[in-house]
Amino acid sequence: MASVEMEHDTAVEAVPVVAKGQRPSWSVIQTVVGGGIILLISASTGILTARALLPAGRGELAAINLWPYFLAYITSLGMPRALIYLLRSRKEESSRLIPTGLIASMLLGCIAAVVSALLLPFWLHNYSHELIRAAQFCLVTTPAFGMIEAGRAVLEASGSFLASNIVRASQPVATLAMLLCLLAVHHLTPVTAGFVYTFAAVPSLVIVLSQVRHLGIGRWRMDITSWRLLFSYGIRSYGVDILGALAFQLDQVLVIRMLAPAAMGIYGVTLSLSRMLSLFHVSVASVLFPQASGRTQDDIINMTEYSTRVSTLITGGCSVAVSLVGPFLLRVLYGREYSGASLTLDLLLVEVTLSGAVYVLSQAYMAVGRPGIVTIMQAIGLSLSIPMMILLIPRWGINGAAAALLASTLARCLFVYFGFSFILRLPRPDLMPRFSDIQAILLRLKRLPAPNGTAS
Repeated sequence: MASVEMEHDTAVEAVPVVAKGQRPSWSVIQTVVGGGIILLISASTGILTARALLPAGRGELAAINLWPYFLAYITSLGMPRALIYLLRSRKEESSRLIPTGLIASMLLGCIAAVVSALLLPFWLHNYSHELIRAAQFCLVTTPAFGMIEAGRAVLEASGSFLASNIVRASQPVATLAMLLCLLAVHHLTPVTAGFVYTFAAVPSLVIVLSQVRHLGIGRWRMDITSWRLLFSYGIRSYGVDILGALAFQLDQVLVIRMLAPAAMGIYGVTLSLSRMLSLFHVSVASVLFPQASGRTQDDIINMTEYSTRVSTLITGGCSVAVSLVGPFLLRVLYGREYSGASLTLDLLLVEVTLSGAVYVLSQAYMAVGRPGIVTIMQAIGLSLSIPMMILLIPRWGINGAAAALLASTLARCLFVYFGFSFILRLPRPDLMPRFSDIQAILLRLKRLPAPNGTAS
């Protein structure tokens, strides 16, 4: 067994590997801070709508605004990930790859919107005709959401994480401002709030396109060679995107279909509260994939295990704290109508901690060019959740949805972790938290020399 001193040195020496060249540690910090601001704003909009609309109205709002982003993500054909990977490995072709990826994302979003508009009346059979029409109308923003995600991928591949975070923040800021205006004139309803949530994407689209334009792209046209490159990588990583979106939102889709609007409203509130804790995992993963792409396998493993340990330790600690005060938070922040969902919240807190770890670990597969493996493993995990949700939601309601989601995440966690040795033939990441991990983070934050002599 290695000594404590050797373990400490190994952990600290791994940090410069992560930060080598492009200072990704500061990109993570920047992304965490930006994400924290976004979460505060999003939490404000969630509290506002939960209190103003009550559980039934909150559930109707979810039935309207769930679809544009969800559909844009599951019909992306992996364009955002393909853009990141190819722009990092084929920088000389960026003038053709960028416009091709953006145009392809827009066209895919248009197709998704048209097809979904025909299917929504069947899926939303529990809801009023007016609400179904509102949900169909909001689908016109689906192409915008697709282009926003592709544009953010371009910015992150170029190292412009600040610009990407500005794009992320612009939508919740616009949403909160417009919701407050509606509340002031007493016109805040599920339908008007649904329009606000979806059409707040327009400012984000304008910002992302203006930022991408400064990267010096060529003509705005589809290039066949670039499309083939994007499609080749994207279709292999597409399973990761679609299965990730399904794992992230399938529970809401099924709850909308199988339960009353009030139950969806309560479930949406507890889900939103738990998902706030995904901040650090998402921030780390958004920096890890662009920085790890193109590096050696040893570097990728070192970066991945360190990032997973630290982000999971922080998320897990926050989850315990939220669980202890969960009923109080639900009652005080959202209203007493939501205070009885503490068990649902506890299950979702465990799930968000594990799913974040899975998300960070999966970036290693993407970085070594094996996205198809993650697709297969996530498909196996997700295949467990669908029958479990269909079985448990009618029996246990929103607690059944949370339990099924947790079971699926546990399966995906095991598949991703053991896949390092059985599939990639690489050492499994060391995920045991260490005190030296926290110490290394504090050293970087303070910009002090690390114990091995390297500057932070």
